[in-house]
Amino acid sequence: MAAPEGWASENRVTEGSYEKNITLAIANKLVAELKKQLPDTKIVPTRTSDITQPVREKARIANENHGDLFVCIHADALNLKTGSRIIGYRTETYTTTRYVGKGKRKKKIVTPHQREVAIRQYFKISTTRKGTSTLIFAARKTNDKIKAMENSDIFFDTDDNDSSLDINYNSPEWKANALLYTQNYFKKSYKLGSLIEEEIANTGRENLGVWQRDKGIWVLQATQMPAVLIETGFITTPDDERYLNSEKGQQEIAEAIARAIIKYKDQVENPKTSTQPDSNSSNNY
Repeated sequence: MAAPEGWASENRVTEGSYEKNITLAIANKLVAELKKQLPDTKIVPTRTSDITQPVREKARIANENHGDLFVCIHADALNLKTGSRIIGYRTETYTTTRYVGKGKRKKKIVTPHQREVAIRQYFKISTTRKGTSTLIFAARKTNDKIKAMENSDIFFDTDDNDSSLDINYNSPEWKANALLYTQNYFKKSYKLGSLIEEEIANTGRENLGVWQRDKGIWVLQATQMPAVLIETGFITTPDDERYLNSEKGQQEIAEAIARAIIKYKDQVENPKTSTQPDSNSSNNY
């Protein structure tokens, strides 16, 4: 499990929220729920307290634990427009200057004036966008995920793999193997993402769907396993922000994600009979 570090104070809206606090609370509730419902499954949180943790560290923890699944918890936001309103007026003194006469008789005359000036209060305008979405690494960016694996000390977890052996990342065999793995990761990531969105919709919250991202999210690119990033809601929207700050909302989201993970685990470990079996399927989830 992973939770982001959050964003700066200028991105606080109505409740004074920090993304890092909301996501940590949801992640901790999710970990507790999964440990309760899947007691035989190893659950590894990347952080359980308010610490600064680089995204590369999150991916490293997941890879070193040979995770079968990586789930990252986020809260979404939109750029806020600035509005203003008049809250009063003040008297301002200003001057005008004119010159009279010519030559040595030329004089400068400064005349003071007064005028009423509006006092404006500036504020951020909250957004109306709300709901939950799930992000996965784009299928067309498979080569980027392979490159991230080339820069990692963790190798594919296969029966034939011995991480003490030298690996030739330029060999056709390694690249072919990497391609199969990353394609399988995409399919499984999409499967989990779809299940999460279904479970979120069942709670009555708006389901914004599964989106493919091809840049900017290292934990989706560098993790050597199926991986999803869940944007649990918009903290720039008052309704969503209040929901994400509430114990009820946090627990509801955590339980929905847990249900999706349990369904995913069951589907991967007990695949239904299909006329077109997936040749890239594996026994790990």
